[in-house]
Amino acid sequence: MEPTVQSLVLLPLGLGLLGFIEPCTIGGHLVFLDTQKDRPAAQRGRAVASFVLVRALVAGLFGALIAFAGQRLIGVQTGFWLIFGGLYLLVGLAFLSGRSGRILPRIRLAPDSWKRARSPHVLGLAFGLNIPACAAPILFALLGLSASVGSIAAGFAMMAIFGLALSSPLVLFAMVPALAGRLAVLGDWLRTRRWVLGMIFVLLGAWSIWFGLFVDPADWANLG
Repeated sequence: MEPTVQSLVLLPLGLGLLGFIEPCTIGGHLVFLDTQKDRPAAQRGRAVASFVLVRALVAGLFGALIAFAGQRLIGVQTGFWLIFGGLYLLVGLAFLSGRSGRILPRIRLAPDSWKRARSPHVLGLAFGLNIPACAAPILFALLGLSASVGSIAAGFAMMAIFGLALSSPLVLFAMVPALAGRLAVLGDWLRTRRWVLGMIFVLLGAWSIWFGLFVDPADWANLG
């Protein structure tokens, strides 16, 4: 499948921002901001920018690896639209039924002790390799799409954009620490309204399945 503006930029950008406001992701980001609060403002800005870039690089490398595998192992790549569409539907229904905690995995590929470091580079690796439960469905679904684009460069770009969107708002919160409290309030608000996220996932899943069943990828590419 040829990458398009929608699949290469808009979808990972939107999903990254959605991942940023996930309640358990907000909690991790508040922990990160707390490790940097004692730095002077200029140093804090550079540290957060380094964190964002390292985390985006880790995400991009994941996308390149999956796209590399997809070139060799996947025969019908458009089937990935159906796969991650089904995943979105299941996750959305789990949120709506209040059972998301039972099916959403947390993936740890780096020691949790790394998250207590002050180095933004180490923290970027830690957050890039440790996937919180609520963000795992977004990441896995986007990795599935990365495998379908047929280009290692496109897979890297797609996931790097996702990583940037997932973390770049932290620059604002680091430079204006008073906003961190509002971020915590947003997390608490969403935690009691998981149906909002559930409906977003259900709509994304329905769109993806419709795309996989009824849209010719060649026609879609011509629109990108």
